[in-house]
Amino acid sequence: MVTHDRLDYIRARMHKAIRRFDGPEREVELVAVSKTFGAEDIRPLLEAGQRVFGENRVQEAKAKWPALRADYPGVALHLIGPLQTNKVRDAVALFDVIESVDREKVARALSDEFKRTGRNLPVFVQVNIGREEQKAGIDPDETPAFVKLCRDELGLNVVGLMCIPPADDAPGPFFAQMKQMQVSEGLPFLSMGMSADFETAIEMGATHVRVGSALFGSRT
Repeated sequence: MVTHDRLDYIRARMHKAIRRFDGPEREVELVAVSKTFGAEDIRPLLEAGQRVFGENRVQEAKAKWPALRADYPGVALHLIGPLQTNKVRDAVALFDVIESVDREKVARALSDEFKRTGRNLPVFVQVNIGREEQKAGIDPDETPAFVKLCRDELGLNVVGLMCIPPADDAPGPFFAQMKQMQVSEGLPFLSMGMSADFETAIEMGATHVRVGSALFGSRT
């Protein structure tokens, strides 16, 4: 299956899940996760009209996206991987949305860079919804206070929450908990769900799903 056929297939599955959840008027953004894939793999999706992409690493994105953006206007680039403080300046210059604000040090570095540059990108707070030691993110119990810090003290434009649930557990209960947190914090967006579980995420209220291998094929 060529990439643009995969795009049509994923969008059809998304629309079916949306109709089951909340009717056809609800919109869910597809973030095409292009990490590890080169420009030649990404161009077919751009040609097919996809404009929202997610990357994990600042340096990788910096190497391939400026040229692609020159050829395809209107791209919105989301940083969905961990952000190191020494990469904040490059990230703010390159990306349109930061989905992985996962600790106070990063939040403060972003705040400083936004003030320095006059940019104020939308950001998502990453929640470690499964409380897994190996994963980044804010503990669910600490998320309300962290969102308040980011918004009120640091002036960040917090628009949503993001999570990656435990790989070996059913994702539904974690997605449901994330939805409750999003509503409680009064945030408009909720980024959750990947290639294996994006339909469940949509049914649980995701506004953004991050799909990579189902679009591009297996990573090497």
